[in-house]
Amino acid sequence: MNKKEIIQRCAEFHGHICPGLLIGVNAALYAQQLLDLKHAEDEETVCISENDACGVDAIQVILGTSIGKGNLLFHMTGKDAYSFYNRKTGRSVRLILKPLPEGKTRDELIQYLTEAEPSSLFDAMDTRIPVPEEASIFHDVRCEVCGEMTSEKYIRIQDGKKVCPDCFRKYNRFEA
Repeated sequence: MNKKEIIQRCAEFHGHICPGLLIGVNAALYAQQLLDLKHAEDEETVCISENDACGVDAIQVILGTSIGKGNLLFHMTGKDAYSFYNRKTGRSVRLILKPLPEGKTRDELIQYLTEAEPSSLFDAMDTRIPVPEEASIFHDVRCEVCGEMTSEKYIRIQDGKKVCPDCFRKYNRFEA
């Protein structure tokens, strides 16, 4: 599949073509090239995105990462930076978007990102975060205040009761 076909597939998932989506297309293609990544059936490929922008949709489509599968995680820094991990080989890379040309219209930027070699758009460096452990399955626990089932990893104990995050009253003596 060529880059334009990949972009079209990503646009079908995302809803439209935009510069942000194309940043994600290029990041995923570059990560595939550097780490010999395939579309993940399970958690063999992992992406930690430092933003929750349009590009993440392209990464999901191309690499098979997803929140539900547990191989798409967010470490919110607001940066156009993505860490990719190949669990099979143990190799990883962090890609940081280089500054884009200024003064281009949206359409010109789309054309630029469509035609660019992915390697020309990103600085590749060592990852800062170790590869995350594989996703765990947690039991559900009933909140003793609202009665709703909540994953045990989110339950808190307050006044001797198991409570969900929505029912938990935060304690802070410095805020009214």
